[in-house]
Amino acid sequence: MVRFENVGMRYGLGSEVLRNISFELKPGSFHFLTGPSGAGKSSLMKLLYLAHRPSRGIITMFGQDLTMVSRDELPALRRRIGVVFQDFRLLDHLSAIDNVMLPLRIAGGDPKIIREHAEELLSWVGLADRLEARPPTLSGGEKQRLAIARAVIGKPDLLLADEPTGNVDPEMANRLLHLFVELNKLGTTTLVATHDMGLVSRVGAPQLRLFQGELVHLDRASAVGAGQPDAGY
Repeated sequence: MVRFENVGMRYGLGSEVLRNISFELKPGSFHFLTGPSGAGKSSLMKLLYLAHRPSRGIITMFGQDLTMVSRDELPALRRRIGVVFQDFRLLDHLSAIDNVMLPLRIAGGDPKIIREHAEELLSWVGLADRLEARPPTLSGGEKQRLAIARAVIGKPDLLLADEPTGNVDPEMANRLLHLFVELNKLGTTTLVATHDMGLVSRVGAPQLRLFQGELVHLDRASAVGAGQPDAGY
């Protein structure tokens, strides 16, 4: 599904924020991306959802070498990826249900079926009574749940979640985690970036751990050239 080979990343002319990153995510796998603040988790996510190009190395996604993919081909790849952003990126002028339905509307699905699916998802994340509410009227936790519903409605091949439970209470965090696990059981390759080690322990999925821009520990079954020391983060 995803393979990184000696990947580095920098912003502009600055020093690399990610160095020598090598790993693979097999189809249908579930991993956590962990590490302290500033370790590079969000930067790695940007590479994965195709918002940034690596400064060096090779990234292969869905069987395609991204260095060979043209700008015009990127939208088709992005449609296979569901992303839950830290800053939500909701459209304030649209209602909650319209935000959730948008990915499938763009793809040209049946409006009635799309709405039924969106209503079901919003009910599942506890927003059944907020269908017509617009994002500015929602709390941080409600926006988080809305963003998750939008990310998963299209049943993406790859789901990336950046701190998806950071703005919700423990009960809702467990419910959202269960949603990710169930989606993974249906075949979606899932990577959840989090600093909440309690969340990690409840699932028991393997981890990719970053420290100061380097991958310091990864599940050996998912590793390319495993053997880096575990820094204990």
